[in-house]
Amino acid sequence: KNKKRSFRALWIQRINAAARLEGMTYSTLMGGLHKQGIEINRKVLADLAMNNPEAFKSICEKARG
Repeated sequence: KNKKRSFRALWIQRINAAARLEGMTYSTLMGGLHKQGIEINRKVLADLAMNNPEAFKSICEKARG
């Protein structure tokens, strides 16, 4: 249980750091994705933020609307 909790926290930190580079916060990014109907989990989003910044940037653009 604790391992799952710590991984989720790590993913959120990574997503937040990458989102702030794009001029957004974690909550605005996740809210925007929800409004657009884009379902992507935090694990995949954190992986994109770390290893594929171009794809993460395009996701941020879609979340903005």
